Amino acid sequence: MTDRGLRGALIAFSLTGAGVAAYVLASRWADTGLICSTGGCETVQNSEYAELLGLPVAAFGVAGYVLIAALAVFDSARARIGAAAVALGAAAFSGYLLVVQLAVIDAVCDWCIVNDVISSLVALLAVARLLQPDNLRVPA
Repeated sequence: MTDRGLRGALIAFSLTGAGVAAYVLASRWADTGLICSTGGCETVQNSEYAELLGLPVAAFGVAGYVLIAALAVFDSARARIGAAAVALGAAAFSGYLLVVQLAVIDAVCDWCIVNDVISSLVALLAVARLLQPDNLRVPA
């Protein structure tokens, strides 16, 4: 895939992830229920793991996805490294939260699973962009 294709896919998936996280965040702030087929969304959203440093985890998700999309706009080594670092960190954190849902909270949130899939795809795209052969050349 070309760099242009990877950038486009990275931006599209990042903005989709930001939309999912924004929906969860808006639902939390408005104190409305999430559309949920598992019945576990409210349990997860009301758990102590739904906040980090006093902020909803979804707020970090929105910020992270927007940052990755913004970095994908730029064609520089620093932007590619930054996007990959943020995306890998987000995917790792999503994995941690999935384990918490399954092992600690004993409830699963549909929207968290959607986020897990999106964050994994975003991480794969960001790393693929970073590892393109043209990006691995050392400048003279």
